[in-house]
Amino acid sequence: MLTSYDARTGATLGTLPPTSPVDVDATCTAAAQAFASWHASSGAQRATLLRGLADSLEADREALVALADQETALGPVRLNGELDRTAFQLRRFADIAERGEPFAVVDDPAVAGAPPAGHPAMQRWWQPLGPVAMFSASNFPFAFSVLGGDTASALAAGCPVVVKAHSGHLLLSNRVMDGVRRVLAAQQLPAGLISMVQGGGRDIGVQLVRHPAIAAGAFTGSTAGGAALAAEAAARPRPIPFFGELGSVNPVVALPAELAAQGSTLATTLAGSIALGCGQFCTNPGVIVLIDHLQPGLDARAVNDAFVAQLDEALRAQQPHAMLTRGMRDAFDTGVAHWAQAGADMRLHETAAAGAPPRPVLAQVSALDFIAKAALREEVFGPSSLVVRAASLSQALQVLAAVGGSLTVTLWGAQQDSEETRALVAGAMAIAGRVLFAGVPTGVAVTAAQQHGGPWPSSTRPESTSVGDAALMRFLRPVCLQDAPAWLLQRQGQPV
Repeated sequence: MLTSYDARTGATLGTLPPTSPVDVDATCTAAAQAFASWHASSGAQRATLLRGLADSLEADREALVALADQETALGPVRLNGELDRTAFQLRRFADIAERGEPFAVVDDPAVAGAPPAGHPAMQRWWQPLGPVAMFSASNFPFAFSVLGGDTASALAAGCPVVVKAHSGHLLLSNRVMDGVRRVLAAQQLPAGLISMVQGGGRDIGVQLVRHPAIAAGAFTGSTAGGAALAAEAAARPRPIPFFGELGSVNPVVALPAELAAQGSTLATTLAGSIALGCGQFCTNPGVIVLIDHLQPGLDARAVNDAFVAQLDEALRAQQPHAMLTRGMRDAFDTGVAHWAQAGADMRLHETAAAGAPPRPVLAQVSALDFIAKAALREEVFGPSSLVVRAASLSQALQVLAAVGGSLTVTLWGAQQDSEETRALVAGAMAIAGRVLFAGVPTGVAVTAAQQHGGPWPSSTRPESTSVGDAALMRFLRPVCLQDAPAWLLQRQGQPV
């Protein structure tokens, strides 16, 4: 049996049976059967379903938020906001489907003459991939779970979804699925259009990715888990795309002039971001790069020393809540221990009382150590950050290159055009999906221009995003129609 636990006390909330291999197979088969009709659905039909799902969440808000709070300890304020975001995402993709964006066509009329100048009449259409295996995330029990952005974008694209429930919020996932089933029944849609499986370990996830009915995978979670599933997706007799959003350390590069001007304020802001949600955000600022020699006339080292002291003080005032699961707490403690073993200066490392939430952690290393020691570059998921002291701009750029890939890089003090800021922007864009010039990276807006994904190890597909309007494109593939008959051209902008 699978067990749901109270995130604060560890008490058992309930037990549920795991999905058997036979039932996983039946669920995937039902998704394939649902695809036969859903891929031909209109934008209006898809919009009606997505809006109905948003209404279902909001109608059951009180019970859903209470249950989510028990299982995650994220608090009703955060969880109500996340439910709002999830409903917003569903309705946004409803609007996208209704506008016909999944059916967009590039029309390339015939040009007389021989190639290469001449060519037949051609059109580029989009087709849905097929059933998507969606792996729920631990840290966003609404927005990256059963009815999260992956599900919303896949449905808008014309793809059924098989959800793998996260073990950290099983009861919540089942209650959300109860609402999904009611919406599907009320709209007379097949139950296989949105379904869910659950189980511990890796067996069910592997079976999902290997199933011949599954056409794509969408994952948010650890680098190790995502890499294993991506390898399974690539090793199939017919490989499928696997869109994994994985680990990220989200460097913040703070130029000394900016810290000299407003270091205390920035330290307070950064401490709040580090401890937000007990540090359990994929965009948590886990690395802070400070440059000790940059411009004449400014004692950068002294400025940076003062900022680290201000950040230390601001972090001590933070009161993180309990982590999502016991396993995550153990992983956090292990990651912090690896920093110490790698020689980091543990500036702030208080031992929490037995059974209490973790205390914030702040450590410091040289850029040379960070570049040389892989353990210092691993994501530590929790309320912690590692200060990296670079001796020069060139060394700071080497630090960014050593990170390899990140969801975000934040540049404080790069507002003025200079040779240094251009180099920093180029270095940041080389490794990140989103580059910020103000604020902190926690908080990911659902917009047309959003990019939530980056080079490995932050994601498996750096050309895609799991947040924002472009998330839809993950689940569509282009098809060129050459010299298409008139009846087909008349259906331009409609499903076939």
